[in-house]
Order: sequence, then C-alpha cells, then structure tokens
Amino acid sequence: MKKNVTDWNIDCRGDNEKNRQNRRRGSGYPAGKRAAALLVSGILFCAAVLTGCSGSGSGGNEGTDAGDKEITVAINSETGTLDPAGSIALTYLAYSVSALDELLTFDENGEIEYRAADSYEVNEDSTEWTFHLREDALWSDGTPVTSGDFLNTITRALDPASGSGYANYLFPIENAEAIYNGEAEMDTLGVEAPDDHTLIFHLEEPCVYFLDLLRLPVYTPSCEQYADSPDSGWDTDPETSLANGPFYLTEYVPDQYFVLEKNENYWDRDNIHLDRITYRFFDDTQSMANAYETGEVDVATSLPSTVMELYEGQDDLLVTDLIATRYIYFNLNVEPLDDVRVREAINLAIDREELCQIVGADTEPTYNLIAKYMKDKETGEYFVDEAEQPFEGNVERARELLAEAGYPDGEGFPTLTYSYPTLEMDSDTAQVLQSQLKENLNINIELNAQELQSNYSSRYAGDFELIRMNWTADFADPYTYLSMLLSNSTYNCSGINDPEYDALVEQSNSEADPGKRAELMHQAEKLAVGEQFYIIPLYAMKSVNLVNPEITGIRQIPASGALEYRYADI
Repeated sequence: MKKNVTDWNIDCRGDNEKNRQNRRRGSGYPAGKRAAALLVSGILFCAAVLTGCSGSGSGGNEGTDAGDKEITVAINSETGTLDPAGSIALTYLAYSVSALDELLTFDENGEIEYRAADSYEVNEDSTEWTFHLREDALWSDGTPVTSGDFLNTITRALDPASGSGYANYLFPIENAEAIYNGEAEMDTLGVEAPDDHTLIFHLEEPCVYFLDLLRLPVYTPSCEQYADSPDSGWDTDPETSLANGPFYLTEYVPDQYFVLEKNENYWDRDNIHLDRITYRFFDDTQSMANAYETGEVDVATSLPSTVMELYEGQDDLLVTDLIATRYIYFNLNVEPLDDVRVREAINLAIDREELCQIVGADTEPTYNLIAKYMKDKETGEYFVDEAEQPFEGNVERARELLAEAGYPDGEGFPTLTYSYPTLEMDSDTAQVLQSQLKENLNINIELNAQELQSNYSSRYAGDFELIRMNWTADFADPYTYLSMLLSNSTYNCSGINDPEYDALVEQSNSEADPGKRAELMHQAEKLAVGEQFYIIPLYAMKSVNLVNPEITGIRQIPASGALEYRYADI
C-alpha cells in the first residue's frame, strides 16, 4: 500500500528531513560532487513524495503504526534462499541474524551467549554434546520450538539436492559425510532427539571448535510443519516462514524488499526495541549510498571507499574491519591451470599494493586465505601475523616459472576468462588484474562480468576458468577458511584433491593444545596458498557503512564483523 505524503518523516526516517539537512551541511562533498549529490537527492526526494513513499524501505505495510520504531537497511541484490538447509548467500545472512536463534553463540568477549538452548554438557572425550532447549522458546506463530526442528534442518541439508554449501560442516557428526555421499542411511546419523527439548550430537572424533559451528545455518532450526524443500517457496511465504528469533517475516517482494516485524512470542522480547526492520535490495553500492543520502534508508552497508572521504568526521560514518578475504579460484580441471608453475606465476605477477591503491582505501593487500583481521583466541593477535607470509610478489620469478611451464614471454598461453560479479569493486579489480597480467606475463585475460546470482551459480557448477570468491568468516576459527579447500568440501569448486593438506587440517581439528593446533593450521595454509597456489588471494577489506546517528544498540558480530540489529533502538 502507498503511504500518505504526511507519513514520510515518521515512517521513512523518523524526523529525517532535519537530519538530512544537518548531514548535508557538513557532508564533506567537494563542491562539484556535493552539488551533484544534492541535485540527485532533491530529484529522488521529490519522486518519493510524489509516489507517496511507495517502494521505500517501509515496504508499504498497511498496518504500520506512526509510533512504531522501525529502520530500513540497504543490502545488495537478492541472492540465495531463506532456507537454512538451502543455498546460502547474502539474503539469508541478512535475514537470519534477526530472525533465527542458534543454539548458542559467543559475544564480543568470547563468552557464551545462550539463545535457543539454555545449557549444554559434553562428555570427557568431547565426542558427545547434549543441548537442552529453552522450554519457553516459541516459533513466531506461538507453537513450541522442538529438537525435531533442528534435526529437520540437519537432515535436509545432508541431501545434496538441497544445494547447501554448508553441509560439510555437519561432517564431524557420526555418519553425516557417508549419508551426504549416499553411502549410509539417514537413520544412522549421530544426532538424537530423545524428547522435544533435548538434542544430542555424537561426533566421529573430538572437534575442538564444535561450539563455534553452532552459529552456521545447518545447525539452526526450520519448522518441521512447513520447511520441506528449498524449492517449495515456504521460506519466503510469511504464512509458513516461521522464525524463532526476535523478528519474523511479514512480507517478501522478490527483487525489491522484505519486512521483518517484532516477534511477540520471542522468549527475550522485553529486550527487543524495534518494531520493524525492512531490508531493501539494491543493484549497486552507489545506489545504496544515494538512498541513504535521500533518507530512503537508515543503514547502508559495504559501500564504496569514496564514502569514507565524503562523510569523514561525521557521526553517520561507521568503518569496521571485516573478517573476510577476497580471492580467486583456479579451475584445476582446465589447462594450463592444472600446472602449479602457472598458478604460482600468476600469483607472483600480481602487484597487490597497486591493486589496492586503485580499488580503494577500504582494501589492504593479503597473501593469505585466512582473513587478515581474524584474531587468535589464545593470543589476541591477528592469526596470520603469527606465521611467515606464504609468498611474496616477484615478477621476474613469475616470468621464469611461466617459461618453465612452456610459455616463454606468454607465447602459446591460452586466453583465460575471469568471471566476477558486476559490483564496482570487482569490476575495478578485474581491470587491474587484466592489465597487470598482460604487462607482467604477456598473457590475455578475458573479463566476464555476471549478475551476482549467476556468478554464484557458475562457481557451484564448476563452469569457470578463473572466478572471484569472497569469504566472510562464519565462525571465529581459521577452520572456516581452511575447510574451503578440503577435498570433501561443498565449497571446493576448484577440484582440489590434496591428501597432505586434508591430513594437516584433519589433525588440527582434534588437537587440544592451542599452540600445536595453530602450527598445524599455519602449515596447511602454507601448503595450499604458498606451495600449491590453489587460490589467488587479493585483499582484506574494511566495511564502509552509513548509519543514522539516531540508531543505538547496533552490534558487530564477533565472528564476521557484520552488523547485527536485533538489539537496536531509536
């Protein structure tokens, strides 16, 4: 439903016309840019008023109360499903942090924060984990959350037809991997639900980071009554898409927005202050920044680095360290990428310092797969800084390696295609890489820009030669990165099959001594990234965000660095 023009200030931004004026007085725009931005802002604002705020972040909810507390968040284009057992991408990650409660998680101090569970115990050898669910935990329709709802997600994710990229994180559970591979029946799975409020996991062997895994989609619940298949549409239908978290889905308009409203059946509802969160989809980050400037959204995340300059010194600007790595996958089934000398040559020929200077101030060169800003829980230092860098750039050595592989000065080297999303940062990155590899190795790279969902699909299907990859940590342990390259990983899109690497990572999984475990993980990364060169690490990133200064209580998720709005207030 369209809003009345008089509802604009309250429903779209609170008292935001005044805020917009205050922001612009000190916006930091150079004269030309500021004038252009204000012109665009004026046009968009007039358009919004003329259409009665239709299509704004409010989502056009007919039942919106003028006194409600609500925020609108700008996010990138719609990708993936809302099914925790299905294909997980940006849309699910935005939805789940406000709508779904995991069993437990860790706060910024590393302390356990109980959510769907209120206690747990583990046996002496850490192979049996028993979780006791809250008896006051309810779905958004008022029905109880049961252990069977958790088991529902797990069993569906272990069916390859569900398309879950996270299924391999269930493999520590007895027989989970065999079930996924069709080598065992589901009734042999090492998960018990002896009653509605007890969930027991039997592991193949000790897993020192098992509690960290519990925040992953495949360990969160999906209501047995409705959640059957990621293809049935239950997940975007407000009648069947139930939530056990502080907010629940009330409206979903594909390619436009979705709306979450406060779950009055939530066990901790007294500490939830917002009445509504609307997520609006945008095709590019500049549109997101413009929408913030015009007051259409209250929060815009992962914006271009130029926003750092435009909003320097203002309360709106929030720059955070992302626990993420931008890198490129080689397809090892494509010649000559199956030759380690070629992979090393390409890695050594890239000038990452120059790349980051061109791409933006929100990037920093990295030579690791494990995120630059991930900290070692034991030491408090950045994990990658506690070991020697896997490799260094060296153009002369890169040329020698290419010649050894049979391509002196690039002669006879086939044109490779690099596929990447049509996002500004990725487009800039692609052009720099194309130029550097031509100049340094005399090889040609053809650029293939794709819509974000198409890029995901190409990667999962193995339909690429070189393809962009970005991994934001799902949990606060280096395994979240190292697992990507395991032979049995559902995210191993390259065809990597390295028994030595697998053995090192497997050994680290059960090593109880933190120092010895860290050393095993460093060895594994050195082998994969600095000896076999299975990937092309590019850069670490900061997240440039704009947040309405009236909003309080936004948290950073410790594991990923992403923003969380469940305890936000106005």
